[in-house]
Amino acid sequence: MYRYPAADDVERAVRRLAEEHPRLLRLREVGRSGDGRALWLLSAGHGSRDVLTVAGAHANEPVGGASVLELARRFVRDPRWLAERDCTWHALLCLDPDGARRHEGLEGPSLLGYHLGFYRPNFTRQPEFLPGAGDGRPPMPESRALMGVLDELRPVVQFSLHGNEVGGSFVQLTAPLTGAGQAFRDVAAELAVPWEFRPFDGIDWLVDGPGVLRLPAGGQEQEEKDPSGFLSRATWTYPARYGTVSVVVEAPMWAAPAVSDPTPVADPAAELRKVGDLLLGRLQQVSDALAGVPEPSSPYQAAARELLDVAPEVAVTWREYAPGGSGIAATAGSGTSMGIAARRIPLRAAAMMRRALLAEGRTAQGRTATARTAGAARALEWLMREWCAELATEFRAAWVPVATQVALQTRVMREIVASASA
Repeated sequence: MYRYPAADDVERAVRRLAEEHPRLLRLREVGRSGDGRALWLLSAGHGSRDVLTVAGAHANEPVGGASVLELARRFVRDPRWLAERDCTWHALLCLDPDGARRHEGLEGPSLLGYHLGFYRPNFTRQPEFLPGAGDGRPPMPESRALMGVLDELRPVVQFSLHGNEVGGSFVQLTAPLTGAGQAFRDVAAELAVPWEFRPFDGIDWLVDGPGVLRLPAGGQEQEEKDPSGFLSRATWTYPARYGTVSVVVEAPMWAAPAVSDPTPVADPAAELRKVGDLLLGRLQQVSDALAGVPEPSSPYQAAARELLDVAPEVAVTWREYAPGGSGIAATAGSGTSMGIAARRIPLRAAAMMRRALLAEGRTAQGRTATARTAGAARALEWLMREWCAELATEFRAAWVPVATQVALQTRVMREIVASASA
């Protein structure tokens, strides 16, 4: 199995389960997306301890929906599991249904197929993140819906399900959670999914052993140094006021075994300069392909342009901050994670700008793309083909079956909840 269920398929399957098992499962609408699509919350069990799982936070990461569906099926098969832990488990089926419908990638387990249909909104259109201090924009309707659910439930644990294209698995904790790190590593090892020795995410986060990052005390009140994302604005940290611990569970689509290598690197700063130069060089290749071509206004263009504009700051951040106590690039595994990240950012930018150019050529008036626009789209696709092939060969990227990705997320969640209930 290599296909993920679409958001609509997940909703239909969960609705059937709820209709067949009304004493165990309930489904209700908790809000609407910006385009008017319903946001559905599934609730299972009747215990006094609430747990929340959020799927579909990022448009390009469809594994969460499959994991939520499998979780519901497990509860149907063994409803006593929830009762024995005095637990009611809630799951938001898809936080960003609008974005999910724009991402059309993955025609088979192919990196190129995935990126030809790639879409991930720009930062201000990602509902898992909230406006910061001084930002005049209101929260997205999807964000308001999630905050409302968190205010209502005040869950013991909030799980946020994510998937990274190439690399390994890891978890991020907003506060200490006894047994969580070991539970994650045990499950990943049993499934033969590599964990990232030190992911490049969360430069300011603490390392609680291989594959586990923890937000430092007071981190939810501070801005991260990495300009590509600010954790003080995340809905991960929002429910800390209720004592909720948020756990971000990342499952790789393509596994790169080298991310687990604990071998120390002699000169992490030199490694970061190298990947920073690689990032900037590839951004220049994308910019060269777009030279003289008007950028059409579209969600794809806005997201690609943000990456092109912010990535130079990301490279500076890596060089200035990461060689300290964060552990970034301090091991061969972390250096591999950084090398993948340096390649991923320009690949995403090229993919979405190509889609923007192609969409421009298919307007309602039926006019064809200009020769220059069509040439730019072809040049970007050539870069994508080259870079996807490099990722596959240089990092030995191997497709992780969807069933394995789902097993990783569902088992990690269940093990953490069971440990917290003991």
